[in-house]
Amino acid sequence: MSTLERARCGLKAHPLALDAALATGVLVCMVAGSLVVPRDQHGVTWSLRTPDVLSLVLMLAGAAALVFRRRTPRTVLAVTGTVSLVECVTGDPRAPVTMSAVVALYTVAATTDRATTWRLGLLTMTVLTAAAMLAGPLPWYAQENLGVLAWTGIGATAGDAVRSRRAVVQAIRDRAERAERTREEEARRRVAEERLRIARDLHDVVAHHIALVNVQAGVAAHVMDKRPDQAKEALAHVREASRSALDELRATVGLLRQSGDPEAPTEPAPGLSRLEELADTFRSAGLPVAVARADEGTELPAAVDLAAYRIVQEALTNVRKHAGAAASAEVSVVRVGRSVEVTVVDDGAGGAAAQGDGPDAGGGHGLLGMRERVTAVGGTLTTGPRYGGGFRVHAILPVKTPTAQGEPV
Repeated sequence: MSTLERARCGLKAHPLALDAALATGVLVCMVAGSLVVPRDQHGVTWSLRTPDVLSLVLMLAGAAALVFRRRTPRTVLAVTGTVSLVECVTGDPRAPVTMSAVVALYTVAATTDRATTWRLGLLTMTVLTAAAMLAGPLPWYAQENLGVLAWTGIGATAGDAVRSRRAVVQAIRDRAERAERTREEEARRRVAEERLRIARDLHDVVAHHIALVNVQAGVAAHVMDKRPDQAKEALAHVREASRSALDELRATVGLLRQSGDPEAPTEPAPGLSRLEELADTFRSAGLPVAVARADEGTELPAAVDLAAYRIVQEALTNVRKHAGAAASAEVSVVRVGRSVEVTVVDDGAGGAAAQGDGPDAGGGHGLLGMRERVTAVGGTLTTGPRYGGGFRVHAILPVKTPTAQGEPV
C-alpha cells in the first residue's frame, strides 16, 4: 500500500481530522482569494490588497464551522450562511467567504434527502444572492453577485448527485446481498428437501422389504419341522425380498453418486474387529497407539459396529493432525451393561480448537460427524480437553439398536 493510500485510509478512519483538513484548505483558499482584487476603477485588472479585519474574522469563523459539518450539517450551514451574508453586505471589495457556505450546502445535500436539499438550497441561494445584489456595494448585475447564485447552486447540485450515487451503489449492494442470501437459503432448502426425500425413500424401501423378510422368516421357522416344502418356499420369498431390497437400496444410493466418485467397495463395512489393523496404520504413520479391549463376546449390530470404528478412526486422525508430533493415543473399548463405551484419549497439545471443531474453531467437521453417527444409533458422545493437556473422545453405544429390540421401523 502506497503512502497516499495509507493516508487516505487514515483520514477515512478519522472523519473529524478529514473535516479539519478540508476546513484548513477552504480557509487558505478564502484568504488567498481575499488578497486579490479582480477589478478597479480602470476596468478588469488584478492587484493585491490587504483584507479587512472583519473579513478575516468571518473567513475564520466560516472555516472553523466546517470542522463540524458531518455532525451538525444544518447548523454549520446556518453559521456559514450567516457569515457569508454579512460579508456580502459589508465587504468592499468582497472576500470569498461564500465558499464556506457552498461547502456546507454541499454537505447538507449529500447527507439529507432531496426535499431538504431543495428547501435549504433555494433558501440559501435566494438570501445570499438577494443580499449581494440589493445591499452590496456592487451593481446588482455584477459578475460577483451572479457568481454567488452559481456557486451555491453548484454546491447543492453536486451534493445531491453524490447522495444519489451513494444511494444507487448501496441499493446495488443490498440487492446483491439479498440475492446471495436468497441463493444460499434456496440451496439449503433444496438440500434439506432432497435429504428428507432420500431418507423417506430409504425408509420405505428398507422397512417394506425387511418387514416382508421378517414375516417370511417367521413362517419358515414355524413350519420348518412339519412342512419343509412350505418352509423352503418361505425362505425363497426371504431371498427374493432381500435381493429386491438390495437392488432398490443400490438404486436409491446411486442417485447420490457423482460421475467421478470411486466405485463402491465390495468388502464388508469395517468394524471393531479391524481395530488393531486400524491402530497399525497410525503406528506406521508415527503415532503411538495403545489399544485396550474388555468387550469379549460382544456382538454389535452392523450400524453400531461401523459407528464405533469410524469414531476411533476420526479421533485418531484428529490426534495425528492436531495433537503434535510427540503425542500418543490410547483407545479403549469396554462393555458396560447393555452398552459399549469407546474412548480415545491423547496427551498432545489438544483442546477443542486444536481438534478443529470447537465452538471457536473455523475448521473441520470431524466432531460433528462423530456426534451425528452416535446419535443415529441411539448413543451419546462427549468430547473435550483433558485436565493437564490432551483431548478425550468418549462414546456410549447401545449393544442393540432400537430396531433390533423390536421397535417399529
